[in-house]
Amino acid sequence: MRLDPFAMERLQSTWEHRVAWNLSESGVEPLRLEELADTAEDRTALLTQPLGYTQTNGSGELRGLIAASYPGASAAHIQVTNGGSEANCIVLWHLIEPGDEAVVMVPNYMQAPGLLRALGATVRAWPLVAGDTRWRPDLAALQTLVTDRTKVVFICTPNNPTGARLTGDELDAICRVAAASGAWVVSDEIYRGAELDGVESPSAWGRYERVLVTSGLSKAYGLPGLRIGWVAGPPETIESLWGVHDYTTIAPGALSDCLARVALAPSRRDRLLARTRGIVRANYPVVRRWIDKRSPRLANVAPEAGAIAFVRYRHAINSTALAERLRDERSVLVVPGDHFDMDGYLRIGFGSNPAHVGAALALVGEVLDGIGDAG
Repeated sequence: MRLDPFAMERLQSTWEHRVAWNLSESGVEPLRLEELADTAEDRTALLTQPLGYTQTNGSGELRGLIAASYPGASAAHIQVTNGGSEANCIVLWHLIEPGDEAVVMVPNYMQAPGLLRALGATVRAWPLVAGDTRWRPDLAALQTLVTDRTKVVFICTPNNPTGARLTGDELDAICRVAAASGAWVVSDEIYRGAELDGVESPSAWGRYERVLVTSGLSKAYGLPGLRIGWVAGPPETIESLWGVHDYTTIAPGALSDCLARVALAPSRRDRLLARTRGIVRANYPVVRRWIDKRSPRLANVAPEAGAIAFVRYRHAINSTALAERLRDERSVLVVPGDHFDMDGYLRIGFGSNPAHVGAALALVGEVLDGIGDAG
């Protein structure tokens, strides 16, 4: 199995701790351990946790807490993984055989297309359409892309990098198209809970018997360092995914499982999501003012969820070259649109302190203001 270089992940892992201004991150400012484990009971549980192997598919308590977010689910419907990335990995590894076709919503986090190609699948891109107020799915186009050879329809909602979220009706329509050919719908929902308007995004869960939902604590919960993800799906499929997981990381870390149980206790879960929504709601106007100041050379369809803005620019420079200039000349890290196969865009993260975001954007503006328009 030959994997293409994962350009965005390598960019971030190489530079995010070396630059002065990191706008490449797609989550919010992460919590500190003292903020999460903020009671004597929590800290006692953490300090007395044995550092042995945990239940390898996730402790029963943790799987039960995750299942509470999916109506009708139980612990048997949940496989815990090391991050949402591993959740996507074991799902696609289990489902895909060489020669299969997969329809992938784009733009998207590029892990899925890279894995699908490595596993021998033909990847058929399904582009979102940028409108005045939201990026929307082209459902008519989906019907032409899905065939009897389609094994997976892979979606990301809320979407990375656009911040768009699918409606319940749109998810129902996607499931109907997939069902007509017997394809699985794999819905990456790791940004669900990070909505700017505070209204939880619809989930694909429960809309079709062949739906697998992947998610985790990294984005909406502000806990990427715990590396806790999961898959929600039919128990018999989850049992099979457990077998795949035996070949990857075997088990979640004991401390991560413990702290995830703290995070997902009902009252704590609500507080963590409220914190994230407060951050994105307060910070996006900083980005919006910066864009509007430079309109029409910059434009953005406002994100509905997540701490990311996918900003279109009209300047005469390739997005990777622009990102390199920003990094080298101003020590600002952004993600170029090339990393989503969409040149002419930058993905800008706005989940950190608003003063940090504003100062970093000012530096980006200095470089942009010195570049002419394309064409």
